[in-house]
Amino acid sequence: MSADFQGYEQDYGVLTADITNRIGKIPKLAGEEKKQMVMNVEKQLEEAKELLEQMDLEVREIPAQSRGMYSNRMRSYKQEMSKLEADFKRSRIAYSDEVRNELLGDDGNSSESQLIKLREERAHLLDNTERLDRSSRRLEAGYQIAVETEQIGQNILENLNQDREKIQRARDRLRETDTNLGKSSRILTGMLRR
Repeated sequence: MSADFQGYEQDYGVLTADITNRIGKIPKLAGEEKKQMVMNVEKQLEEAKELLEQMDLEVREIPAQSRGMYSNRMRSYKQEMSKLEADFKRSRIAYSDEVRNELLGDDGNSSESQLIKLREERAHLLDNTERLDRSSRRLEAGYQIAVETEQIGQNILENLNQDREKIQRARDRLRETDTNLGKSSRILTGMLRR
């Protein structure tokens, strides 16, 4: 694997962690600070997409026999990116609802403390969902590694079986040659006696 791919992969990991953190903060912010956070997340999502494109190009350069594992990783990264975009969209919808409520003076018949409590619960649920998704991705990656390891083990067993058969055939030929040499030796001995 190229060093470029590893570098892109590390950058992508750091960037997506930062994006996830910022998306979780958007509902808790207000006013100009919230607008700025939304713009920053949009820029970071674009950067993450560019990194994915670079990683995809690197994977295409990897030899075909090694490409499978990296293709699986890319699929996982693309799923993660789709989830980040969906989370960001949900966070922006919440942001839009809050702006609308502020403009209309609609507090949704809720007191400020209830609204804060609901926001905290929502943020907590989003954090838990993200943790579950990360765990699922780790489990999926572990499963992929186990499948690849099993395939490699199966290939090794097939190679060993083929080698055993070759050795067996060579041993049979050697015995046959030894038998033929014994016969030839007896014939020559008989000829010498005559």
